[in-house]
Amino acid sequence: MVTENLVNCTIDGKSITVPERTTILDAAKMAGIKIPTLCFLKDINEIGACRVCVVEVEGYDRLLTACNNSVKEGMVIRTNSKKARDARKTNVELILSEHNTNCAICVRSGNCTLQRVANDLNIVGVPYEKKLPKQKGSRQFPLIRDYDKCIKCMRCVQVCDHIQASNIWDVVNTGAKTTVDVRDVYSLEDSRCTLCGQCITHCPTGALHERDDTDKVLEALEDPDKIVVAQIAPSIRTAWGEPFGLPPEEATVKRLASALRIMGFDYIFDTDFSADLTIMEEASELLEKLKEPDKNKFPMFTSCCPGWVRFVKGHYPEFVPQVSTSKSPQQMFGAIVKSYYADLLKVSPDKIFCVSIMPCVAKKAECAYPTMTYDGVHPEVDVALTTREVVRLIRSEHIQVAQISDSELDAPLGVGSGAGNIFGATGGVMEAALRTAYYFVTGKNPDPDTFRDVRGMRGWKEATFDMDGIPLRVAVVNGLANAANLLEELKKGHVQYEFVEVMACPGGCVGGGGQPIHENREMAALRAPVLYTQDRNTTLRFCHENPSIRAVYRDYLGSPLSERAEKLLHTRQDGWKMPSET
Repeated sequence: MVTENLVNCTIDGKSITVPERTTILDAAKMAGIKIPTLCFLKDINEIGACRVCVVEVEGYDRLLTACNNSVKEGMVIRTNSKKARDARKTNVELILSEHNTNCAICVRSGNCTLQRVANDLNIVGVPYEKKLPKQKGSRQFPLIRDYDKCIKCMRCVQVCDHIQASNIWDVVNTGAKTTVDVRDVYSLEDSRCTLCGQCITHCPTGALHERDDTDKVLEALEDPDKIVVAQIAPSIRTAWGEPFGLPPEEATVKRLASALRIMGFDYIFDTDFSADLTIMEEASELLEKLKEPDKNKFPMFTSCCPGWVRFVKGHYPEFVPQVSTSKSPQQMFGAIVKSYYADLLKVSPDKIFCVSIMPCVAKKAECAYPTMTYDGVHPEVDVALTTREVVRLIRSEHIQVAQISDSELDAPLGVGSGAGNIFGATGGVMEAALRTAYYFVTGKNPDPDTFRDVRGMRGWKEATFDMDGIPLRVAVVNGLANAANLLEELKKGHVQYEFVEVMACPGGCVGGGGQPIHENREMAALRAPVLYTQDRNTTLRFCHENPSIRAVYRDYLGSPLSERAEKLLHTRQDGWKMPSET
């Protein structure tokens, strides 16, 4: 048994014993002492770039950065001495001299690390000349970079390279002109960006944010000729209440529906419905391929995550033919609402304005693809809003969410199963698909928790399940670096699967790039259990048992993979191009 070496040090007069190689930052935290940070991200960005965490150490002439210097035996550290405090304040003032301090109209106002650090340091003015970089790039692209708000902390670079393996951002230029910018191309919209949005949720300021589409929704709500409908994605119910201080058990999807009704939405539906629909099509698609294994290439990949689809098209195009042709739940909902539901209402599809509420930035791009139209021209989904945008809408309407009650979602597209609900967590799509695939093969429902081995936050999970005597090898990955590792192993022939689920964001949609931002806290592992609890507590746990799903097939689609289902619910993954494909 290896005994861990310990070191003794003194921090702000407190004696503390910590394991060897503990950083000064962590040691101070153990002692209950907070050292401010700006660029620091645990295990991701520990480079001391901003120098806000500097501390004074006896015996050292220079100040040390706390985030990447370890404590030594006998070290005496002062975290807030005049020398450290003055240097810290100067460093932040220099950062502010190159930062657009229009906090009142910034999407991160009140939730900005730079703003908080500057306030804590009592900075009320900047004694240096302002020098703001020029803006470039399209303001219409779903992900926007405000160059005059970048503080060169490198977080986006590290997250994009190491967590998402997309390599979009880089450090460019030298000397005083050193900054962060897009790699290899001039503008972000010309890059292979997956629009996962992880750079947004890990940026400490408002330098990165989604395109705001709330005005489009407000215009539609004011238009008397429009029937405005909303679909709410599963993972929204795990997070939308966080900015309002509501726990998940109070921030229900039904309470959010009430808020949307107050805004003026005509109908509120559940994307769980179209998640169930996706499973009906995707499970059928998989089983059809398995009938003729010699004619099909495996694994078949899920297609629910548009960030993953953009990644595979941009980085591993050889695997695109193996991606399911099934549309994502967002797009299946749009297709159904502007066909089946328009018929039920006896209105023209162009009267319906479809808004999706998603945890995702890539959904904004997906709903605008030329393959996602109901007539070759007009979109199935008119606007995709992130969770953050919906929160801003609620606030702009002065809705006191803690004081409103729940209201039921509308029928028939407001009914979803527990299987559809767990789509929001990594492994959820796989588990839902296997529950229904097992029924299709055997004619019997499995125990709903039979496939629980695909649950959990691990980046790469694999399992083999018995499907009526046939072994089905599956894998689940979340985070695009894990997806890249899996694809590389497939290319080498080191692994073999029949079915693979990929979610671009770590933890799945619950950790999506459009979700509320919590500084230095990864929330996916806290949000995912909400979905599994809701699945466990419902009596409807299979997609194929959803009465609304049965009705749409009986009355409109016929059967999974029917001619009408293929036309409405399936797509060509090569029907649109990434910039790298042109």
